[in-house]
Amino acid sequence: MNLKNVFSISLIALLFVFPTTFESNVNAGVLMDPVPLPPPSSCGNFRGGDGRYGIGCPTSISSTDHDPFQLYAFFDLRDRESFFQVTNVNNPDGSTFNENITIHVQVFNVGNDCIENNFFDVFTPNDTHVYNLRDILTNDGDPSGVVLPENAYGVVVVSQVISEGGPIVEGPGSLIGNFRVVDDLGYEYRTNAAGISNLDQQTGFGFFGDNEYSFNYNTKGGVTLSDVVGIQVNGIFTENGEVDISNITDNFVAMDIDIYDLNEVPFSCRNIIFSCVDQDNPRLQELLEFSGDASVASFEYGINNSILHSKGGELLCPGNIISEGIVTLDPINIAPTFTEGNFFIGYVGLNNGNGRGSMDSFWAPNNRILGLMMGPG
Repeated sequence: MNLKNVFSISLIALLFVFPTTFESNVNAGVLMDPVPLPPPSSCGNFRGGDGRYGIGCPTSISSTDHDPFQLYAFFDLRDRESFFQVTNVNNPDGSTFNENITIHVQVFNVGNDCIENNFFDVFTPNDTHVYNLRDILTNDGDPSGVVLPENAYGVVVVSQVISEGGPIVEGPGSLIGNFRVVDDLGYEYRTNAAGISNLDQQTGFGFFGDNEYSFNYNTKGGVTLSDVVGIQVNGIFTENGEVDISNITDNFVAMDIDIYDLNEVPFSCRNIIFSCVDQDNPRLQELLEFSGDASVASFEYGINNSILHSKGGELLCPGNIISEGIVTLDPINIAPTFTEGNFFIGYVGLNNGNGRGSMDSFWAPNNRILGLMMGPG
């Protein structure tokens, strides 16, 4: 690992998008081998909209403070309550200024093999609404039709679309959002939802393989538990605006994990896979065999034996007891299906199991500052 790169990175939400330059991983019903990460590229500026892709170059990214048309949030109902808030900021640079907007809300429950639940909703200019994942009502107060199991957890995706069943809007979006996860033990996670911006001018940052994701952590304030969540998405720019992360062999990333202690000494951990999968998923073994890079795959992890997973799940670095340091996550393999909108989002939450907790996005090298990592409070 290059420690210099770890300290030179900007604080951002992680969304790195790829062009359609690779074949599908399904050929006559047979899965193709995972592909190595693409080489670095030199990219200039490229137009947004349907023509926003240059050959071999990724699209630009954004957080909720830069005209997103799509938001991503983590939710958890396992002895927790979860809420996400959406606002139509009536963006004067967007395509729907001073107009109502339609959003497509998709909810993916990891415990149900990440099968999609969805509904549409309408927001007037400067309208805002808080969704309670325990009882999901529309902006008008009507039942959404989505009823989740008591212990559901996973991903909420909110997309600004032209119409119900229609494609995602072209040009800048009008959405901002946040999410909150309140645990029965008294601590709370809250942060901005990560978002993708459909900018007119796209700047190339280099490929997914150039990005070493990172986050720092410590046990100050009695922190003993963690939630490290990874959302890998393959394909957002579809004709009907649908996101599908249920096919885990099409939506995974394998990563090499290291931890640096306070003396800047790296400790090698293990390779892990992020995908929308739990240990009861019937395709888990298929994913592990297909990737061939790791012995464990999950939607969520704890950090190490010093800061365990809050729900007793797998650890990024089992056997390691470093209580304060930096975790680096280096992508080494992804699914062979590159489509328009292939990216990764990471969140890390720390809590003391009693009354303090915080959550924010990972870090990655990029030229946009999108968020701040906060300690427990």
